[in-house]
Amino acid sequence: MKFDILEHRLDNGLRVVLQPDASAPLVAVHVMYHVGSKNERAGRTGFAHLFEHLLFQGSEHVPREHHFKLVQDAGGTLNGTTWFDRTNYFETLPANELDLGLWLESDRMGFFKPGITQEKLDNQREVVKNERRQSYENRPYGLAFETLLERAYDEGHPYRHPTIGYMPDIDAARLEDVHDFFDRHYGPGNATLVLVGDFDPAAALERVEAWFGEIPARPGAPRPDVPVPARDGERRARLRDRVQMPRVYLMYHSPRYADPDFEAVVILNYLLADGNSSRFEKTLVYEKQMAADATSFTWPTESAGMCFVVATARPGVAAADLETEVRDVIDDLLRDGVEDEEIEGARNRARRGLLNGRAGFGDRADAIAHAAVLRGDAGYVNDAFARYGAVGRPDVERVARAVLDPRGLTVLHVVPEEGTP
Repeated sequence: MKFDILEHRLDNGLRVVLQPDASAPLVAVHVMYHVGSKNERAGRTGFAHLFEHLLFQGSEHVPREHHFKLVQDAGGTLNGTTWFDRTNYFETLPANELDLGLWLESDRMGFFKPGITQEKLDNQREVVKNERRQSYENRPYGLAFETLLERAYDEGHPYRHPTIGYMPDIDAARLEDVHDFFDRHYGPGNATLVLVGDFDPAAALERVEAWFGEIPARPGAPRPDVPVPARDGERRARLRDRVQMPRVYLMYHSPRYADPDFEAVVILNYLLADGNSSRFEKTLVYEKQMAADATSFTWPTESAGMCFVVATARPGVAAADLETEVRDVIDDLLRDGVEDEEIEGARNRARRGLLNGRAGFGDRADAIAHAAVLRGDAGYVNDAFARYGAVGRPDVERVARAVLDPRGLTVLHVVPEEGTP
């Protein structure tokens, strides 16, 4: 499947990517800012995510929370998310409401600061703190990835802290910090606007210019250095939690999203843990019945990639025993290699996932934005299918040896607290 992708850059630096598709009378409006938790300074973790919340609290010409009201009243959907490398805001609207989406996004890009107040900051600070409690601190296994990253990365590494941030840092956020963060990271030159849907490209670009063209360019902050950690030996951690069953996490340093080997790592993930015939499912879940579930996945980060294996123990199975079995499966793969049939099945499942992830306008806009911002190549969405299809057995075996190296491994055991029923 090939998509017509048209790119343009406004004089103020805003990158615009258009992908017309008249198959449904809808349009996805997606703005991605090249800023995430890795851009936060010490003592202000969680700020990028808190800032995402604030951008839904109104701007100079949009009253508080009217972003939601206006989009939903028009029959659309909307949201925003924050990650290590980026923050995105997106709406899917009826095609005749394109101007509404463009106006809302341009108003917060150009006129956010007049709408922010101390009361709004205090309110959203409490919302974020409650989110941390509910989704991390009081959720089973909720602190696992936070603990894992803290062990895998040394102090000061931009990927070491969680996107949600730490409570003392969330409490410390000031209104001056909000203004400074906006000025440094939310200029048009640090943003990519993606439109996917039923529109005429020339007319849509004219509307983009009308809404965004007069927003002044702003100098952006320098990109943080995100070093790839040295493979200096295995690291380990243990976390007691209110859980019923132990869970084992293995994290390996792996190729980043733009690396030529990224697709081979994803195929390796599928081969290990996707489907009943995958290595982990077949051996750990069905044959030995050591694990209730097992998965493997790679985060498509801009820098310092991460590959994970996660397995939950069955009743009566200790975390240490489950880890041994997981590593035995990995060692078998490294020693004996993989079969062509396994590669073919993994390739097919990966490409099916690509197609499913491009079907909806919103998902497609998200994929294009990630490719444009984190790879520097919006056209990757047209190349990915062939790239996954070109991954062969030698590629997977080579990448497996490089990635699944115990010298770059971090292991976490999450085990039940004493007295957990």
